[in-house]
Amino acid sequence: MSQSTLDDDELFGEAASEMRSDVEASLAAAREALPEADDIWDVDADNTLGVLNALNSALDVGDARDNLRDAKKWYTMGERADAFEDADDLAADIEAVEDLIEDVESASEQVGDLTSTIPQLRGALEDAAEESEADPEADADSSAEAEA
Repeated sequence: MSQSTLDDDELFGEAASEMRSDVEASLAAAREALPEADDIWDVDADNTLGVLNALNSALDVGDARDNLRDAKKWYTMGERADAFEDADDLAADIEAVEDLIEDVESASEQVGDLTSTIPQLRGALEDAAEESEADPEADADSSAEAEA
C-alpha cells in the first residue's frame, strides 16, 4: 500500500470521526434548544388566557429545528460516503429528536387554537348571560312553554 493511500485512509477516518462529532453536537444543540419540562408545567398567570399565552411561549422550539437539520445534513453526508462504521445510534437519536420537536410543535398549535378560542367562548357566554338578564320575560316564556 502506498503512502498516499495510507494518508487518504487516515484522512477519511478523521473526516468520518469529525462528521459523527458534528452530528452528535447538532443533536445535543437541538435537545438544548427545546423547552425545559418545568417551563411548560409551571406557569404563573392570573387567568386562563394568561396561562395559555405563557404555555404557548414556553412551547417555542427555538433553534431546535435548525440544529436537527444540521444533524440530518451531516448524517446524510456521512451515510452516503459510507463514513460511519455503525450509524444506527445516530439514526435513532435523529428520529427521537425529530419526534420530540414535532410533539412540542403540535402542542404549541393546539395551545394556539385554544388561545384564540377561549376569548371567543368567553364573549359568547357573556353575551348569552347579558341577553338572559336583559329579557327575563323570555326566560319566563320559555319556562311556561316547557311546562305546557
